[in-house]
Amino acid sequence: MDKLNAATKTTASGEGFMQINPKGYVPAIRLDDGSILTEGGAILQYIADQQPASGLAPKAGSMERYRLQEWLTFIGTEIHKTFSPLFNKTTTEEAKNNTRNLLTKRLDYVEAQLAKKPYLMGDNFTVADAYMFVVVSWSSHVGLDLIPFPRLKEYIARIAARPSVQAAMKAEGSI
Repeated sequence: MDKLNAATKTTASGEGFMQINPKGYVPAIRLDDGSILTEGGAILQYIADQQPASGLAPKAGSMERYRLQEWLTFIGTEIHKTFSPLFNKTTTEEAKNNTRNLLTKRLDYVEAQLAKKPYLMGDNFTVADAYMFVVVSWSSHVGLDLIPFPRLKEYIARIAARPSVQAAMKAEGSI
């Protein structure tokens, strides 16, 4: 793993990130054959497909797989990207409040879905849950209150308690 210095747009090994991903943003993963794969939803499905027995993604071509893609797209376009203005120092406070209101509407939908099942896809943890966990964890850094979302908070706590999540968070230095 080669960490990115966002300020200098270089990796820890000194490689220019724009050479890795001309789009200029993360995520990007270098595969064993040297090729680069970008975009969160594609990367998450690739990772899950490396260990099909893990259950991190339903079988390709199944309706359940399309439901997974539906969640990954929703998270990426409606939640992840909506957080962006909250991290931008030049965004006005009024715009940040509008963004928080929009995120609240999106999280209302997630809250309602979690009333029916423990994970986004049902009874089993998938890569969509991993993605949602990461994105929603940003809320504490940008002043987005999760108090109105008790099911979402319980869901996040349940995921945070998973041994693999604990190990990943320790490896990245977030705990």
